[in-house]
Amino acid sequence: MTTTRVLRLLSLLQSRREWAGGELADQLGVTGRTVRRDVARLRELGYPIEATTGTAGGYRLASGSNLPPLLLDDDEAVAVAVGLLTAARAGVAGVDETAPRALAKLQQVLPARLRQRIAAVGDVTVRLRPGRGSRVDPTTLAVLAAACRDRELVTFDHRRRDGVSGERRVEPYQLLTGYGLWYLLAFDTGRGDWRTFRVDRIARPTPIRLRFAPRPLPAEDTTAFLASAIREAPYRYTALATVQAPADVVTARLPDPMPDRVQALDPRTCTVLLRGDSLDVLVQDLVALGADFTLDGPAELLDHLHMLGKRLQDTGPDRP
Repeated sequence: MTTTRVLRLLSLLQSRREWAGGELADQLGVTGRTVRRDVARLRELGYPIEATTGTAGGYRLASGSNLPPLLLDDDEAVAVAVGLLTAARAGVAGVDETAPRALAKLQQVLPARLRQRIAAVGDVTVRLRPGRGSRVDPTTLAVLAAACRDRELVTFDHRRRDGVSGERRVEPYQLLTGYGLWYLLAFDTGRGDWRTFRVDRIARPTPIRLRFAPRPLPAEDTTAFLASAIREAPYRYTALATVQAPADVVTARLPDPMPDRVQALDPRTCTVLLRGDSLDVLVQDLVALGADFTLDGPAELLDHLHMLGKRLQDTGPDRP
């Protein structure tokens, strides 16, 4: 019974940043003295458990110089392994190389029954090509994920689409992935409103050791909220191209898979919404279409295309 309780205590400490001693005692159905004794046993096994200050006192599983054994139940182990199997599509820098190594190490210590379950997933999983969105720094992702979990205020430098950077202080709630990118859903305390931030544009995220009381989320479906925010974001230039190619083919060619961007007109034709803060961004998307198109857009874009076309003619190989 003691071993089972100690393992349960370790599982609780791994699930949250910090626990009050009384909370742990309630979860385990024991006294505070027993919790202290079990914490001492875990420390003897190499787990760096810190005592925290406060009115009731508490415990936190700290980062150590050596990695002690990680306790996972069957479902958690399978979830981690499946995540590693599909990590190539995650858009996180370096994961394409590190995920297979981590999966190999995990499989070595798994019981046979779990290895068979994971192998079955791998056998029927088709790996699509990686998304073409910007790669995010895994350290940045980890810091933001911990801040979301612990309900801890965080500051960071955020670079806008126009290249201007500024410091933000936010209440982080969720990390969302979609359209080839990672996003942070947070309440911006400086602007007093909800915001979605592209994680690849976030630098130096720093938790400031202040907790916040959770607010009601801005929408029941936060993925729909993200899609709406992306759709409604203002851009300097917009245009609509009618493309002589199927919608699914065009969607696969575009570098920016924002929601509802491509709309099928019939099996062979579609429209594509073009948006950007520079004309060159729109031109890059037009080149990526890889098919004939007609364009409805601002005069500046049409003039820019004519200028580029003339420049290409003047520098072509047939020029005398």
